[in-house]
Amino acid sequence: MRITVWNEGVHERVDADMAARYPEGIHGAIADGLAELLPEASVRTATLDTDEEHGLSQAVLDDTDVLLWWGHVAHDRVRDEVVERVRRRVLGGMGLIVLHSAHFSKIFISLMGTTCSLAWRNDAERELVWTVNPSHPIARGVEQPIVIEQQEMYGELFDIPAPDELVFISSFEGGEVFRSGCTFRRGLGKVFYFSPGDEAYPVYLHPSVRRVLANAVEWAAPVEGARLPEVTNPARQWFPR
Repeated sequence: MRITVWNEGVHERVDADMAARYPEGIHGAIADGLAELLPEASVRTATLDTDEEHGLSQAVLDDTDVLLWWGHVAHDRVRDEVVERVRRRVLGGMGLIVLHSAHFSKIFISLMGTTCSLAWRNDAERELVWTVNPSHPIARGVEQPIVIEQQEMYGELFDIPAPDELVFISSFEGGEVFRSGCTFRRGLGKVFYFSPGDEAYPVYLHPSVRRVLANAVEWAAPVEGARLPEVTNPARQWFPR
């Protein structure tokens, strides 16, 4: 398993408290959790400023089975050609895990074809993440519910296509609910959106959140030998006049 954890890496430079929450950055915390739970996997990290291709060159993507994506305040800085490169790899079979505010990332919007907008409020509320599909592989070994003591509220309406599978729903102290764990298939690729993980709180250190991400990586991994069919004959040959 070859995993790349991508984080825009902006908050780590502008928020003085980030070092206390995530000494190695959000990407470092996510990578540590994956390395712990998937010890045979190869885990690399990249950020917006890793290089002029944001650490997502064609060579890196070709060497990636599953890509995790965290972004928030710099979606517009991600180069369109890099987004298109990632999109093609997802359609070709690479798994994609979209995290928290990356619902507004260029790659997620392009794959969903909607605004991906939602309601939000950041009052450090408790979030309960409820498993609604306990037989799904992503829910394996996950406590019910996951209790996150402080988190940004994300609420409906979440403007996404109807998920192929709904794995988690979250509830908040203000009464809102949110589809917080959704799967989609695009081409040969599997996409999982998981909302817990605001930069203001150490959510990616939570054991159950780490378990969800590890499960999601295993679920999203490419299926060996899967290929999209090649169209070699025009349709009119199959439907003669």
